[in-house]
Amino acid sequence: MIKDSGTAPTVDIKDLRKLYMVTQQESGAGAAVQSLIHRRKLIVPAVDGISFHLDPGEIVGFLGPNGAGKTTTLKMLSGLLHPTAGEVKVLDYIPWKREKAFLRQITLVMGQRNQLVWDIPALSSYELNRVIYHIPLDHYRRTLAELTDLLELGPLLHKPVRNLSLGERMKCELAAALLHQPQVVFLDEPTIGLDVTMQRRIRSFLTEYNQRFGATILLTSHYMADVQALCKRVVVIHHGKLLFDGELAKLVQKFSEYKTIIVQIGDCQNNMADYGEVVSCEDGRITLRVPKAQTARVTEQLLADLPVIDLLVEDPPIEEIIDRVFAQEKA
Repeated sequence: MIKDSGTAPTVDIKDLRKLYMVTQQESGAGAAVQSLIHRRKLIVPAVDGISFHLDPGEIVGFLGPNGAGKTTTLKMLSGLLHPTAGEVKVLDYIPWKREKAFLRQITLVMGQRNQLVWDIPALSSYELNRVIYHIPLDHYRRTLAELTDLLELGPLLHKPVRNLSLGERMKCELAAALLHQPQVVFLDEPTIGLDVTMQRRIRSFLTEYNQRFGATILLTSHYMADVQALCKRVVVIHHGKLLFDGELAKLVQKFSEYKTIIVQIGDCQNNMADYGEVVSCEDGRITLRVPKAQTARVTEQLLADLPVIDLLVEDPPIEEIIDRVFAQEKA
């Protein structure tokens, strides 16, 4: 658990729960008739007693598989859903009261949802947002100029949204969500479906926005490159429960039992399995998986035994580590 920094948290969550009641019905005509008289109900916890906080200016990765409760949590933090139990404060407001002063300081960006009007230029939607948020005209123009520069929006602002590519639309969506300069930004898969170049641009923009405005950002993403580039700290949940809260480096250290050694030699050797588990071998480039405690010994042995051209020791991909976290929780 991340230690208290001594400052009042921007987001403070205590024992947060969201339960849904669903009905179950067996297949068949008899079961359908029976369900008219007596319905079998089941309580499903979407979020099951999680607690953590975010300090001012933090960028925190919020990780978990599909159905873990990430989006439900973000909706409760932004006031779209009322929790079943628990306490939440965002900027010292209770989100589901949806006070105007609260709404002016937060934003929720969902990669699969549109807020821009499809048939008009993005700039027209921005003007509408200016009126909704009561943004002074000079402030609006200054912020729009900054966002246009950071996101390279110049050629896009006057095009109907329907004519934009997915990456172009996502940049315009981000600008729309940030025109009022929110101090808390909830991001739900902001780079989903984007190509690698566009993902990199979005990550660069979020870093710059955080540095310029000191915004606190909670990010969910299935692209671990997003998390590694933006977040020193991660919160991991599964089946609505908190599994890990701490530095990303400590997550790697805690759940990674092996290292990856990539060695370049003249040609693949038949005896490479003597050094560790051979993951791949192609054109003299051999990837080995080695228990962490044996890494130093194996590295020394490789250098002594083989005509090594290059050698690299790495932690396993973060995706594998996250999968291991979920597997251990299931076990």
